[in-house]
Amino acid sequence: MQKRIAEIDGTASEPNFWNDQESAQRLMSERKALEDRLLLWNSLSGRVHDLAELIELYTPNDPEYNTLIADSENLDRELARFELQQVLSEPDDEADCFLEIHSGAGGTEACDWAEMLLRMYVRWCERSGYDAAVLEITPGDEAGIKSAIVEVDGPFAYGYLKCEIGIHRLVRISPFDSANRRHTSFASVFAFPQVEADEEIEIDEKDLRIDTYRSSGHGGQHLNKTDSAVRITHIPTKVVVQCQNERSQHKNKAKAMKMLKARLKQKKEKEAAEQKARVESTKRRIEWGSQIRSYVLHPYNMVKDLRTTFETSNTKAVLDGDLDSFIRAYLLSGK
Repeated sequence: MQKRIAEIDGTASEPNFWNDQESAQRLMSERKALEDRLLLWNSLSGRVHDLAELIELYTPNDPEYNTLIADSENLDRELARFELQQVLSEPDDEADCFLEIHSGAGGTEACDWAEMLLRMYVRWCERSGYDAAVLEITPGDEAGIKSAIVEVDGPFAYGYLKCEIGIHRLVRISPFDSANRRHTSFASVFAFPQVEADEEIEIDEKDLRIDTYRSSGHGGQHLNKTDSAVRITHIPTKVVVQCQNERSQHKNKAKAMKMLKARLKQKKEKEAAEQKARVESTKRRIEWGSQIRSYVLHPYNMVKDLRTTFETSNTKAVLDGDLDSFIRAYLLSGK
């Protein structure tokens, strides 16, 4: 990090550095991010050194010893988070993101599973200190949801949630089956980074079809009922986004445009990655549609990630948003 900061400082000292404003701003933003990480590393490193010295001065019988052990456990968690941030080095990893959940085959069972996943991710956001707002939700015919879009704001939101992209499989005794038979349900999860306001994503108004409709859903914690929901279709790419979370049509349209820009950026980058992958056939890509995790609630309790083989029998905690171990295992696996 120090070496890269020195390189940027050298470039910034050149007379023509600010002639290209966009390039200069990008470099200075990179420098700021590196400087913040370096300051955090120096702080963590200093605290490790101080704690190591203090612990040597006390024995387990001293009252201060338990406080020092608690401090060291907190520091260990902070170091673990810092370690993951070093793995999250892609340009969009630090960005806020949108999370999409869609029920798969299985009718009411799948819709109920999709709503369970929505709750799981909202709870994970709360645990992680992220702001999560459900922008759009389509209820199931009998129970659960067919789909939902969640806006997640916070440092490295996309970097963490991209680990959840794929198909999630649930095995359980169905609460909707009077014969108490075991059912398997599927739901898909997809994340894409939000686009910064200053990023150039050109959208011609002539290419848009904008429809308004009355919002629908469960209400309550999910959304406020309004008459101002907005659906935007980008005709050339057939990308469709919608928002019904806000009370005013103007705000819903602004949110929907923000999502559209993010989707178009993601689509463009995916096409570029696919073209590059045809040349670099060994390069790993995250593929939409691949089953990544199984949640078994009967005949035993187990959540297992099929990519890393990480598993836990504490299904209740996972469904209540305790996903950090799965995310960590995936990021550190290098898959």
